Amino acid sequence: MVKLIVAKGSNNVIGRDNTLIWHLPADMRFFSQTTKGHIVIMGRKNWESIPLKFRPLPQRENIVVTKNTEFSHPDCASFCSVEEAIQSAKNQTGKDIFIIGGGQIYNYVLANDLVDEMLVTNINAEFEGDTYFPEINENKWTKSLVLTHDKDHNNPQGFKIWKYVRKRS
Repeated sequence: MVKLIVAKGSNNVIGRDNTLIWHLPADMRFFSQTTKGHIVIMGRKNWESIPLKFRPLPQRENIVVTKNTEFSHPDCASFCSVEEAIQSAKNQTGKDIFIIGGGQIYNYVLANDLVDEMLVTNINAEFEGDTYFPEINENKWTKSLVLTHDKDHNNPQGFKIWKYVRKRS
């Protein structure tokens, strides 16, 4: 199963200058616990935005999609297309495949119906940014609430995590 996981502001902003804008440890913990032991697929810019001390993301197989045929890193596999990355990941049984960004990758996989499920953190705030998550066509998905987290001393914004499962006709 191919899944997508993202955190976004209420105005669909997901980043600025190739970085996260917010600091939400509870959501980061959810992301880590959900993706550990599985495969994460990301674009090269997203890979490069991960701080060196966390790259590759530990206890996950990291796959990078890039048009740069010269890109190589000993801690990840790389492919020139999202489809090739997904196909390679599907050859490993027992692991979920998570699309983790960035903006270009999210837009591509949604426009081409390449994901079966999404875990979307909706942060209760608007942010200024330069990268946006695409509008979700609610008619294509069944939506259910996974978790609500109120603002607290460690998390300056409250958020809800929604699970979207693609409707099959």
